[in-house]
Amino acid sequence: MNRTFLSILALLLALAALAATAVSLYRNQPLELSASPIRVRIERGTGLSAIGTILEKSGLGQPGWQFELAARLRGDGHRIKAGVYEFKAPITRQALIDKMVRGDVLLSEVTVIEGWTFRQMRAVLARHPDLTQDAAALDEPALLARIGATETRAEGLFLPDTYRFSPGSSDLEVYRQAYRQLRRALDDAWAARSAGVPLRTPYQALVLASIIEKETGRDADRDRVAAVFVNRLRKGMMLQSDPTTIYGLGEAFDGNLRRADLRADTPYNTYTRAGLPPTPIALPGKASLAAALNPANSPALYFVARGDGSSEFSDDLVAHQRAVDRYQKRRTP
Repeated sequence: MNRTFLSILALLLALAALAATAVSLYRNQPLELSASPIRVRIERGTGLSAIGTILEKSGLGQPGWQFELAARLRGDGHRIKAGVYEFKAPITRQALIDKMVRGDVLLSEVTVIEGWTFRQMRAVLARHPDLTQDAAALDEPALLARIGATETRAEGLFLPDTYRFSPGSSDLEVYRQAYRQLRRALDDAWAARSAGVPLRTPYQALVLASIIEKETGRDADRDRVAAVFVNRLRKGMMLQSDPTTIYGLGEAFDGNLRRADLRADTPYNTYTRAGLPPTPIALPGKASLAAALNPANSPALYFVARGDGSSEFSDDLVAHQRAVDRYQKRRTP
């Protein structure tokens, strides 16, 4: 056995030992994070070298070239997903790359509640710390144009739901998601509508659904509330909905609806104007959309709140007045 062979063997053994050490460090040695947690944003299309530099500058405790080399040796570095990542100590190099290949990105969320007005939704999104406020300087028509909507009034056009997004996303993306969800839900409800419902367009269904949303105190009453308004539309009766009238009063409403308010004519006062108001008055959910287009089979023309969240339904004015006396005026029939 000559000296050259022994030298080569020694070199190979040293390289093997070095490789084993590197693999052990990669799999088992936690990175020395400068803080915990650390958030890192990776934009779409960022290469491995640039990602390594971003991680190094963010305080992940490894030179960028080490990340790039490890990702290339794994063979799946091209599968790293864009987004915002949150890394917490302890985390190994292997776990870090695994996380990025899986696309285990950090998500924030915002919940839009059924019955909110667009104004309320906009206020909540404007206060969200993880959203970039690109809509702040936009009026309603401009905001709608930016998200691809053709309407000029925003009320009712966003589906109540919980929306998730990467921190730093534009608020316009949430508006866009909620608008598209609403359009899909409205189209689905319209396609499944009952025959004979006196609504000519999906937008009219959206307007009615918003009224049902504001008038319903209990889910079980929703389709019966819908039946009252549908029956009134069929007969040409005034809808006489307090929520539409309150909406028309705007900031002038002080929380107490008076007889004078019911006589104050606005486009939304359904005590002074027949038919549906010109726009929705709130953001209706899927249940209210379904109820507007599939009302209960009921002859009722009136309802009054019982005070426990449910409603008393009546087929005629005499029965309704008795219900009002009982539940609103606290009299016994």
